[in-house]
Amino acid sequence: MLMTEWSTRAARPADLVQLPALLADTCDPAVIPSPEHLANAIACDLVRVAESDGSVVGCIVTEMPSPGHARLSVIAVRDGMRRQGMASRLLAEMVRGIPQQPNERPLISVVVRTEELALARLLLQGGFIGTRVIRTGPVNDSVHIHYQYKLRVEYIDPDARHLVPVDAREQLMESLAPADHAVTALVTLTGAPAFEIARFEQDDPATLQSGEAAAGIAFSGSILAAITFLLGFAFVSTRFPDDVRLLLIAATFSTVLSLIVYASASGELARIRSNSFGRIMKWGNVLSEYGGVFPFLISLPVTYAQVSDEPWTTMVLAVLISAAIAWYERSEFSIAYRFRRSRSEVTLMALTAISPTVGAGLVAAHAVSWPWTTVLTATLAARTWLYLFRRGAESGIAERRQWQIRE
Repeated sequence: MLMTEWSTRAARPADLVQLPALLADTCDPAVIPSPEHLANAIACDLVRVAESDGSVVGCIVTEMPSPGHARLSVIAVRDGMRRQGMASRLLAEMVRGIPQQPNERPLISVVVRTEELALARLLLQGGFIGTRVIRTGPVNDSVHIHYQYKLRVEYIDPDARHLVPVDAREQLMESLAPADHAVTALVTLTGAPAFEIARFEQDDPATLQSGEAAAGIAFSGSILAAITFLLGFAFVSTRFPDDVRLLLIAATFSTVLSLIVYASASGELARIRSNSFGRIMKWGNVLSEYGGVFPFLISLPVTYAQVSDEPWTTMVLAVLISAAIAWYERSEFSIAYRFRRSRSEVTLMALTAISPTVGAGLVAAHAVSWPWTTVLTATLAARTWLYLFRRGAESGIAERRQWQIRE
């Protein structure tokens, strides 16, 4: 098959000239949006198109009946342009580009007839699952499956899966009747298409949140104890820089605040206000990491420089800690990994990573260290402000497959 170059972009009002013809050539007339609907969807940035040589050869149209729910209306690709990944890219870009409320991702759904196997396969490969059967006509009419995009990572029971032929409507309806069952794949069974039905494991949100809050309290309490010990040593030592003492005092204050925040999260959980739990935990996590953990780790080589007075050993320790912080920042365990990164944020991450080496070098050389402390404090404060006020809810799982088989 000859591959043709094409690209995707957001639809523009000028595309209303070509879109009706594309939809008329590729879609069932019953699902084609009206010109008014198309114009409104384009104005709301809910339409994406694929373009080749100036012609619109594919599109995906979405509507938002409510701020928390996006419904895929139609996806179309012109004959001769199929099997090139165009529909998959349009679907992925639509999922990423749906407008959302602060700290809330909308539900993305689509209703598909069981006979539309190509569209069902596209959705299942794109992170959707079929959650229920919808019948919109008489008993003998075709049934529809409601697909929705998985917003959270969940696990399926590997021992609770079964196959249902596509044309076995009654069995399909029975299999999807339980709320924890869903269509997760489209396979071939004895030469005919069949749906794979899987059972999702149901977690207790209250138990999980309670455990998360308890872990946060225990972790911040341990960090507070370590910082307090280091601060006590700083006050005993007559050569310890005053600016580093102030940094440790600020770290103590921030860690205490994180403990208060975690305790508040436990209180919200006790009141069954789970919508506030995630937001409060984000405050506790950010304050604990950037106000407590990083100042403590960065101060360790400075403390060693005061005790040992051995420049070479001090610098080796400082470089190792800088390398460890740099690795951690790029790993999936860090808070920074959970948010999208900008160029300025990468600069702040680099300043954080080199701080142990710079600070230890200044102290080992008996140089003035307050400019370093000032820059470090400003860097950590900027990152705290960035994640608390300039970033939405924690992400990082959006690019992973939204269901997994628990081993």
